[in-house]
Amino acid sequence: MQRDDAYVLNYCSKSLARDNTDARHNYGQYSTGDTRASIAEAWRFPVIDSYYNGHSYEDSYAFNTVTFVLANADGVAREVAVIGTFSDLVTPIPMPRVGDSIYRAVSVAIPKGQVHRYRFVVDGKTIIDPVNPQRVTTPEGTEWSRLFTQYCTDIISFERWELTLLLRLTDHILPFRTIEGQRFLDIYLKDMERQSRDTQYARAYRVDQPIGVVNFIDKIIAREESHRQSDYKICLELIDRVLRQRDPYEEPAQMPVSMYEDLYNQMAQDSGVQGWDYSRYASPRYFLQLLRRHTYTGAFSHPKYGGNAGAAGWAYLAHNLRDPLTGALPLSESQTTAFDWSRSLEKPLGRSPEYHG
Repeated sequence: MQRDDAYVLNYCSKSLARDNTDARHNYGQYSTGDTRASIAEAWRFPVIDSYYNGHSYEDSYAFNTVTFVLANADGVAREVAVIGTFSDLVTPIPMPRVGDSIYRAVSVAIPKGQVHRYRFVVDGKTIIDPVNPQRVTTPEGTEWSRLFTQYCTDIISFERWELTLLLRLTDHILPFRTIEGQRFLDIYLKDMERQSRDTQYARAYRVDQPIGVVNFIDKIIAREESHRQSDYKICLELIDRVLRQRDPYEEPAQMPVSMYEDLYNQMAQDSGVQGWDYSRYASPRYFLQLLRRHTYTGAFSHPKYGGNAGAAGWAYLAHNLRDPLTGALPLSESQTTAFDWSRSLEKPLGRSPEYHG
């Protein structure tokens, strides 16, 4: 498929049309001299957007429109295309010129919830995307650019033991760990499973936790917050070491809640965390604040970003802001609430007849 020229140029104008060369967008994620450091929000490329097939919004909901863009500043390249695992990895998809600009672009409909690698083909030679910060190396040693579509649940940024720690830490932060909160989520997700097993519930990320915030953190660390990856890698290693020093006979995944509560409170005080290597990371509280920000953002953001699985976080807010006279569980359409999110979201997740994407 092909987006109109104005669509592509609107995305390019903020990020790719500037002539500054200073590394004002490098927050530690790029090495010295990397051209991506001078590009505003380089993580937005390729552009992941909603898709419409021209007939059915509900059928279209399962796909994203992914727009690949390459700037041909010197005008030397004659033929530009893209190959990737979203296709057969062999046949190049041509990228026509965008009007009379320096850009080449093409849009492809790709199913949601997927991870793919791709390369550009410029006059017969393949190159990685010079803008996209996401890159992956195959076992054969070839470097590719990477993308993931909305609702993706494949783990990209963390190892299994790191996920275990994040699950325990975010569970302590979220409000759903209360008896009432857990009861509501269990009823809501079971009701969703019964009504919409093949739509939104299929995207509910439930690795021993109710809301999917670890999946959200995994995705923002892979993309827009990639400069925070070192914070997570260092601090999760330190947390794992501290917990094992305090109980060498138990795996962190099986340690009691009290162990995490004590560590959480000590990190909040910033000093006096026994076993913490302050020479490697000076402020445990700073990391805790970072984790809290990501946790709450994920729990109450749009489900397409990886957290708030099945809009359970929004449903929790709607339930807690309901009319007390209609307080049945789960919240039904007949009840009144100050946060009626489903009215402003497209089907199948919401019930808006007007908003689509």
